[in-house]
Amino acid sequence: MDFSAIRLELVAALIALGLLVFGLLTPRGKREVIGYIAAAAFLGLLALSFLAPGGGGSFQGGLYLDDPLSLFFKRLFITAAFLVSLMSLRFAKSLEESRSEFFSLLGFSLVGMMMLASANDFVSLYIGLELMSLPLVILTAYDRTSGKSTEAGTKYILLSAISSAVLLFGLSLLFGATGSFSYSDTLKALGSVADDPLVVIGSIMVVAGFAFKISAVPFHMWSPDIYEGAPAPVAAFLAVGSKAAGFAALIRLLLFALPASSGDFPLLILSLSVLSMVVGNLIALPQTNMKRLLAYSSIAHAGYILLGLVAASTAGVAAMLYYLVLYLFANVGIFAALSAFGEAGGSSEISSLKGMWKRSPFMAASLLVCLLSLAGIPPAAGFIGKFYLLAEVARQGKLWLAALALVMSVVSISYYISVIRVIVMEKAEDESRIRVSLANKAILAVSVLVTLGMGVFPAPITEWTRAIAGSIVR
Repeated sequence: MDFSAIRLELVAALIALGLLVFGLLTPRGKREVIGYIAAAAFLGLLALSFLAPGGGGSFQGGLYLDDPLSLFFKRLFITAAFLVSLMSLRFAKSLEESRSEFFSLLGFSLVGMMMLASANDFVSLYIGLELMSLPLVILTAYDRTSGKSTEAGTKYILLSAISSAVLLFGLSLLFGATGSFSYSDTLKALGSVADDPLVVIGSIMVVAGFAFKISAVPFHMWSPDIYEGAPAPVAAFLAVGSKAAGFAALIRLLLFALPASSGDFPLLILSLSVLSMVVGNLIALPQTNMKRLLAYSSIAHAGYILLGLVAASTAGVAAMLYYLVLYLFANVGIFAALSAFGEAGGSSEISSLKGMWKRSPFMAASLLVCLLSLAGIPPAAGFIGKFYLLAEVARQGKLWLAALALVMSVVSISYYISVIRVIVMEKAEDESRIRVSLANKAILAVSVLVTLGMGVFPAPITEWTRAIAGSIVR
């Protein structure tokens, strides 16, 4: 067994366990350093992914892959964990107990995400999914003083259990039809049993299970309540980490195990994409709570990202990967601003953001850039990301789909602009200055720089994602 193929997972697991043990051994009055240690550890893990990249091995006879695709997503997950751990420093200070457990759970969820990115068989896929989801359930309900947080955790575990059951049943049907857990063996077997009812039903159930994780319509019902009730850093990790992990597993599953470009799969993915874009954007319009607006926005963005799988080409997958990078930094920037605003006594209601331009110009400017990126307005990276996706869909001959996505993108501008109008043009009842912590300032600065940098100079990331897509799309 080549343990170098799981070196990042092993280090991440050691970090999670180390944080847990360190918290138990550290006196209560000195536990504030745990958050800083967690952030430093995740940053070190990110550096390790570049210093010892690997990207060409496997573990357990090819059941677990260490390839360019998995390495891309692992770096994405680690970056999200690092930024969220920085964002959580103030929140962790408010916890009288269980500080170390909070950051340890982040680490264990990170390990699950990394497993999803590398899984090449159904067993490791399911183990990774549960290892990611269970810590997220606990983190969602971590704010014991908030009834909404407890309610969100309860809803999340119930709905997550249902989706996992659907996914597991689908996997069992595929195993019954093909006799194998391995992706490659499943793909070979499907050549002779592709029309078997077990394969059709099982494939639909598997896609439905992961559609829940990426919050695609009609499996989106969990997102608004969980985003609203969860602490801001946890909501950020759900928005970027969990969604990216779902796409990582879905891309590998549809390219390596299931006939993504044959049978009813194109229609299934197309339906999820269209429904997500339309429903997500239209229901986001009347929202008055910022977290709920971001939840419906994330549903719409899941629809945009699925366009890459609809195209099922090298350029389509590359556009998906590019979009996931810009989506991470734009959302983390917005949630960092909401977290800082909450620490200053503000709420997540959009009306409470009135006059933020005067109360904290830096935070308001950062929010402006990140919101414009999600809206797809240049020079932010969101414009380039949507252009790549829509251009590839149009090149594949689906002009109506590209036109629909463009219309829905225009619709989304209205609710993003409405938030910007509240921030910039409306007068605040309380005009006292908002103090933003150094950690949140750093997150906002990085988010803005990356968002603008990817929009103005997209070539480096574009070339990277095209190389990765070219290595996996056959």
